[in-house]
Amino acid sequence: MPSEQLNLLLIEHDPDFARYMGEMLGQVRDLTINMQWAAGLTAGLSELQATTFEVAMLDLYVPDGAGLANIPLIRSQAPHVPIIAVGESDDEIVALEAVDAGAQDYLVKSQLTPAWLERSIRYSIGRHRMDVALLEAEEKYHSLFDHLVEGIFQTTPEGRYLMANAALARIYGYASPEELIQGLTDIGGRLYVEKGRRDEFIRLMQEHDTITSFESLINRKDGSVIWISENCRAIRDARGHLLYYEGTVEDITQRRQAEENLRNSEALYHSLVETLPQNILRKDNQGRFTFANQQFCKMLGLPLEAIIGKTDFDFFPRELAEKYQRDDQRVMLTGNAYETVEENQPPGRDKMYVQLVKTPLYGADGTSIGLQGIFWDITQQRLADEKIRRINALLAQSRKELRLKNTQMEDNLKMAREIQLTMLPQQYPTFPRSALPSQSALQFTHRYLPAGTVGGDFFTVSALSENEAGVFICDVAGHGVRSALVTAMIRALAEELNPLAIDPGKFLSKLNSDLHAILKHTGTPMLTTAFYLVADWTTGTMRYANAGHPKPLHIRRSAGQVEPLANAGGQSQPVLGLFEGASYQTCEVKLSPKDVVMLFTDGLYEVEDRNNALYSQAMLVAGVQQRAPLPMPQLFDDLLSEIRRFSADHAFDDDVCLVGLEFIGGSP
Repeated sequence: MPSEQLNLLLIEHDPDFARYMGEMLGQVRDLTINMQWAAGLTAGLSELQATTFEVAMLDLYVPDGAGLANIPLIRSQAPHVPIIAVGESDDEIVALEAVDAGAQDYLVKSQLTPAWLERSIRYSIGRHRMDVALLEAEEKYHSLFDHLVEGIFQTTPEGRYLMANAALARIYGYASPEELIQGLTDIGGRLYVEKGRRDEFIRLMQEHDTITSFESLINRKDGSVIWISENCRAIRDARGHLLYYEGTVEDITQRRQAEENLRNSEALYHSLVETLPQNILRKDNQGRFTFANQQFCKMLGLPLEAIIGKTDFDFFPRELAEKYQRDDQRVMLTGNAYETVEENQPPGRDKMYVQLVKTPLYGADGTSIGLQGIFWDITQQRLADEKIRRINALLAQSRKELRLKNTQMEDNLKMAREIQLTMLPQQYPTFPRSALPSQSALQFTHRYLPAGTVGGDFFTVSALSENEAGVFICDVAGHGVRSALVTAMIRALAEELNPLAIDPGKFLSKLNSDLHAILKHTGTPMLTTAFYLVADWTTGTMRYANAGHPKPLHIRRSAGQVEPLANAGGQSQPVLGLFEGASYQTCEVKLSPKDVVMLFTDGLYEVEDRNNALYSQAMLVAGVQQRAPLPMPQLFDDLLSEIRRFSADHAFDDDVCLVGLEFIGGSP
């Protein structure tokens, strides 16, 4: 799968360390990092204002900065960017001070590795996101606390408020919790209307430590009187000493008023029925309407007096009226409630769906006197349910089609793998051309292990002349179809550059230019590393050029040495396709008989063990050194077995390609 991409700003005055950081970031396995370098704090702040970065790395002691004070300065300018502080000192106090100042992590320059750097970047981004989420959660909590309908309080036993929320202030008629706390300092004397009510509250708390539904009349700030219900508990310390009371307050004035009205007037019952949005009706044993609320009257478009004494046959189609009558008889005969969803068609209106509940009614003597019905319109809900069912059917069909397409795609990928394998050399050239493979002055071996069905690694071995062989290897970032397509392009471009093949530097320069011209139109760069060498068996001379690729290993068997093939200038050169005008240097080295040059892609050593430790390049060199005397095929197979055993899952996560050239020696 393609690696995650992010932008990183490095604020660092030392250009050598900046280059070193760029190299290490290029070796990070699961992140594609675009590093931008600012040589000072001022320049870094400008970049943060102009460009979006996912993370910033700050040298604590840039000359134009102020040490640890740089961290809060950057946070104030770019609070959305996590900061990783770096310094020379391996001092825990410095690290803690950096984190306290606002950095997500502190790294020691001398201890940096690609794996450690990747972990720090991921940790810092994750921690920063958690910090932001925590702040948002705290703001949400305070918002919720202040917008609760119920009042919340803490008071001393003596009757003074320690804390109150906005809802309590509103209930008591104060503009804010602060005004309430400052203005209402004697709860017993000023809040309760009934004298001694606070004393009763204290007595109950002393006996039970809790109170529920403690209802009282209280005075609001404006002099009005309301009913409240309090729930409270006593908060004590570890020794059992009372600290304060904590509880909630609900304004129950309307409820108390409603209860009083219900007790005193049947009229209130009817008024409540009339305010409900549901249709409510009553019928006698003959199916005649005896009551209907205004909602039902509105639905029929008739006044109540035009409904009383009539039956369903007077208002609904005959088939619906007969169904309603059968349902009514079942309720009255069985005494059981009846609930259903049914069709309803008021006069002059379209059909609709209603949720219906019918219950029997009984007289004082317990005999049946009819039934009561309540129903409400659920047409939109029913239509929505039907729409969901249709959508689910379409989704099921889509999933079936998708499974078919996935099967076709898998078949296509298998065919692509077969085609890609045919692009690799099927046999090696011999030198001289008439020599048998076992007698060739230059001998070759390779191992190709794609991580997916198709891969992003590619190599060629070709005879440039009677005397010279060309070996090319490349690695397109990631693996899969996208990478495989780029390797196919590179193969085609390389074949077109055969006239330049004898000069590795010119070959890679032209390949870079052509690849950049193609990829720039895609809008997304594909990081491609490559290494190309030309070996002359008659002179033992090997020329080579490197485009950001892992340095091949030169195995000097006669000297018992294994060393990376570095560029002559000691500087790394850019990967292919990024910079249009990049020029690549041709280097030269002398081969001795039995020397081996081992080319490989980074998937060979970028594996982790169960403790998340990487198989390093130093371990790779040591593994090759140990097996240097072995024949190339056995050396490669033993090395791959060792790395698999090291890996946590005994497999490679990325494409792996090894190509070996052995100089046997001889005379033309």
